[in-house]
Amino acid sequence: MGGSQERSRFAAISAAEISVARMVEAVADDRCGAVVTFDGVVRDHDGGRGVERLEYSGHPTAQQILAEVAREITVRYPDTLVAVAHRVGPLAIGDSALTCAVAAPHRKQAFVACDELVDTVKQRVPIWKHQIFEDGQSEWVGALG
Repeated sequence: MGGSQERSRFAAISAAEISVARMVEAVADDRCGAVVTFDGVVRDHDGGRGVERLEYSGHPTAQQILAEVAREITVRYPDTLVAVAHRVGPLAIGDSALTCAVAAPHRKQAFVACDELVDTVKQRVPIWKHQIFEDGQSEWVGALG
């Protein structure tokens, strides 16, 4: 299917809306029999507290590291195609924060690669979440690790 550079079809940090449909379009390929997606959306609660909204901030290297992670997944899982995007800026309840799609000839490889992609993005890409709760309090998540 080509080198890891061309199999990593899309990797973006974006202040604009992102969608699973865009990720699926990016990995569409007649050689693949499976496309697995992930859509991480902003939920209305965390730890028993009501969440009003989130604000994501990214380090200037976030785009580069996200692209590296996408390429690494294609190296670890040959014949996969990867697309991934993460939002920054203010997000409302229900907005997509992290979306991705992994295409592969067979479903098991696509599922495993997508799971690892999401975990690796959350571990390595320097993006921090500021949660604003309904009671007016707020907290940063991922900023101290």
